Amino acid sequence: MKKILLSITVILVSIITTGISGVVLAKDVIPITPSPNTQTIGMYQVGDDITIYKEPDENSQILYRVRWNKNNEFFPEEIGFEKFFTVFLEKKALALVEVTDYTDNWVQIVYNNNTGATGWIKKDDPYKFMTWINFYNTYGKKYGLTLLHGAPESCKNIKSETNDKGQNISTMNYPQKINLNVIRGNWALVSVMDLDRTPKTGYIRWRSDDGIKYFFPDIK
Repeated sequence: MKKILLSITVILVSIITTGISGVVLAKDVIPITPSPNTQTIGMYQVGDDITIYKEPDENSQILYRVRWNKNNEFFPEEIGFEKFFTVFLEKKALALVEVTDYTDNWVQIVYNNNTGATGWIKKDDPYKFMTWINFYNTYGKKYGLTLLHGAPESCKNIKSETNDKGQNISTMNYPQKINLNVIRGNWALVSVMDLDRTPKTGYIRWRSDDGIKYFFPDIK
């Protein structure tokens, strides 16, 4: 009897996870570890049906047509939500992909985060592209920041200036809230409320010199 119940449970979990059609259903996508894609320059908010071209030209080769629907099904299946999006929050209607280049009418996006594969999509709104600084100023100031898993321990150091050799004011241990005040290059002026409830203000290195992001807006 226990084996039968276990089998039924496994089947139900499988259906919930993959959907009856076998198409993987969506779940929130948000970075939890630093991205290996260091050559990106910002983010672009995409719609639910886009065509990815090899070059910024509608006559060039079509690499993929990417779609998702209100049932949270994503096509093509070999890419899927987590490979395609950097941020996907259905309840906020927020769907963001990373950008590596842009022109007046096109953006080059990373359409597979696992491989770093890129392609071009036509802009449907010039204001949907945000540089990393604009993105952090928009979402980081609104929601605060979170330290990504796997970031160097040195990222917990709060400094008096935007310099790796600068004086350590304090160290964040178990931050409950990291409020972003301003971005200055690869450094961010933050106010941190730690587990000991003592506010700490100073600079943290939010991004390495070669583009690895250690902190990310804590969008919820």
